[in-house]
Amino acid sequence: MKKILYLIIIIFLSSFFASRIQSSWGRVKVTGIKIPTQNGQWLVADLFKPISATKKSPAPLVINIPGFQRSKETLSNIAIELSRRGIVVITIDPYAQGGSSSSNSRRAATTEGYGMFALVDYVYNTNNLNYIDKSKISSSGHSAGGLAAMRGAQHFGAQAIKDSSLSKLHSAYISGMIRMGFNQKDINKVKSNVGISYALRDEGAWQNELKNGNMKKAPEALRLLNHQIGNESLIDSIVIGKYYGSLDNRTLTTVHNEDVIHPLQPYNKGAIENQINFFLKVFNIKNTIEPKNQVWFLKELFTLISLVSSFLLLIPLTAHLLNFPYFNELVHKVPKKIPFPKGKSKYIFWASIAVGTFIAAFSFIPLSELSKVIFSSAQNRNQTWFFPQRMNNAVLMWAFLNGVVGFLIFFLSYLFAGKDGNVSPKNWGLQINNSEIFKTLILSFLIFTIYFLLLNIIYYIFHVDYRFLFVGVRTFRPITLALIPMYIPFFLIFFISNSLRVNSSLRIEGVQKYKSMAFSGLVTASGLMIILFIQYFSLWITGTVFWKEGWLYVNLLFAIVPIMFFLPFFQRAFFNLTGKIYLGPLVMCLIFIMILMSNTVSYFPI
Repeated sequence: MKKILYLIIIIFLSSFFASRIQSSWGRVKVTGIKIPTQNGQWLVADLFKPISATKKSPAPLVINIPGFQRSKETLSNIAIELSRRGIVVITIDPYAQGGSSSSNSRRAATTEGYGMFALVDYVYNTNNLNYIDKSKISSSGHSAGGLAAMRGAQHFGAQAIKDSSLSKLHSAYISGMIRMGFNQKDINKVKSNVGISYALRDEGAWQNELKNGNMKKAPEALRLLNHQIGNESLIDSIVIGKYYGSLDNRTLTTVHNEDVIHPLQPYNKGAIENQINFFLKVFNIKNTIEPKNQVWFLKELFTLISLVSSFLLLIPLTAHLLNFPYFNELVHKVPKKIPFPKGKSKYIFWASIAVGTFIAAFSFIPLSELSKVIFSSAQNRNQTWFFPQRMNNAVLMWAFLNGVVGFLIFFLSYLFAGKDGNVSPKNWGLQINNSEIFKTLILSFLIFTIYFLLLNIIYYIFHVDYRFLFVGVRTFRPITLALIPMYIPFFLIFFISNSLRVNSSLRIEGVQKYKSMAFSGLVTASGLMIILFIQYFSLWITGTVFWKEGWLYVNLLFAIVPIMFFLPFFQRAFFNLTGKIYLGPLVMCLIFIMILMSNTVSYFPI
């Protein structure tokens, strides 16, 4: 019980400090808001309001737009840094992501700015937000959020041209996106100051006109710059970081080209410094905190502590619940470890690992492509109840196939070598009766409920969750629970298969506890790690990623690989508590799929 209390205290303390950093120690008020928009849609967002922003001293506004597969929390670093410098920030959950509704448009970033268009109109037309300077409403976004920001400059620019007025959107900062929104006909509509930030090593750069991420000669950026400077001499080469145009007529423009990859760009200190500099310049803010002075990473550190502590809490919590008389039936003696493989068993042991790793590595991208066909409604961004999570459908298919393959490899290995190696099925922890199955299900759902109940309490009090960069455990919409019966059967095959493997063939006599679990982690994650290695080795050597069309699916693995590596640690811990292989997969599968489902696009019908 002491371990449980200590870990809960750590979670509360780290969340408290994360919250204080997020609110600049009380100088910024952070509030969750929900705004109804067109066609029955709605937008969920976080409002960062500096206390210095008042009716008498209104402040500029930046609407912050995360990209595809991202929620508002993933760009809280930008909100923290801008708000502590006196700028009001509203960071949104894009349509079909986080707490926001789906959109009736299949091109929501382009036609609605992921909800930003409606938010700009609301702020501009209402007197409620009287602490915002309506002449300085701006937007910023990364990746697809960058496209939304650029489309906002064009949408409100077109309105301004039609009405012979100033654009409602004062400035736009586009990060990680130039392949769309930079055609001449679109650029001609821009009537705002514009900043571009593009990663030199961007994995999607093969889609650009010059097939690379170098911005010095990029036609997309050159078209924008030449439009902005107007009658001045046309330029054919860009000086990175230089400001072109004039703030007086809202043509101020700059291009940055940070040496980083696409998913890490929002967390690159130099890229964040460039964005801060841009908004300080366009808003003419002086005598403030230097752009190099950043604190956002401290919040990431504290939420990382919460993330780790929340997972560590699962084991003592389970041990405590197993002491209850009702669940005591689930506790069994831990079976003996299997003998160290020798002779024929040794060769089959390593061959089974090699085959499993190979299939895991080279099935992911083909299955990702196949998921587009099988789950066509979600793939085409149509509202649907049939597996509505476009990106997770690919992970589901990979997990199902590799779970089945895992079972086949395990039992075939036993068939050909297990009996010769004195391996007994009694040591696998498979035997279970109907009463134990029922109680295991009840216990797993109870642990799942307690885990997310604590998260919701933390979020309610401190307005932070558990996360590190793009790996996050966040609160979810109640409707997401309806997806559990749909997704869990396919994922559960993988989790049970992994538990069987980790707690039998990878639990070997004479191998130290943590070496065994670390090895199991490497075996579990090795296939996906190979994908990342091939993808980024190709990028390093050739300047282009290996899997071009599937690069977004590969980017998913940055969040999945760490979970896959540490999964066996928990599988083994639950096994040691019960002597059976079932509780670990059920608990971890429930938590894992909820993490996946709450951090992705979901095309729920409105």
